[in-house]
Amino acid sequence: MPRRKYKKVDRVVADPVYNDTVIGSTINRLLKKGKKSTAERIMYDALEAVEKRTHKPAREVFALAIKNIAPSVQVKSRRVGGATYQVPMEIQADRQQAMAISWLLDFARARKGSAMSVRLAEEIIDASENKGGAIKKKLDTHKMAEANKAFSHYRF
Repeated sequence: MPRRKYKKVDRVVADPVYNDTVIGSTINRLLKKGKKSTAERIMYDALEAVEKRTHKPAREVFALAIKNIAPSVQVKSRRVGGATYQVPMEIQADRQQAMAISWLLDFARARKGSAMSVRLAEEIIDASENKGGAIKKKLDTHKMAEANKAFSHYRF
């Protein structure tokens, strides 16, 4: 086992239309069975729908949605003695972004209704207005961390 952490490799490529790495990583997370062109079409259609409905630049609305969803703390299980504690820990920025993208896509997929691009657009708009399932997940995560603040001295 190495004594140092591995060097972090930045592999996320910016998307071709907006030249944004967050949108590029969202497209990569949206992939199903390697169909990148389909994922790109879904994402760009969703961003167009966001722009039409909000009358604001889609990139700004999307960035605000990701910022609103991103959690700052999470709980991790830590076994001490015979007991397992939920220990609240701060999250690094890249992990915050990854969790925000994951939650956004999960709740967009869980929505009932029409095409994935429409569901994703609705979830992005809701998240930018601090509503929706992904925001609720963030608040639940923060509540869990707050409730287990007493175990923060077990941090590793």
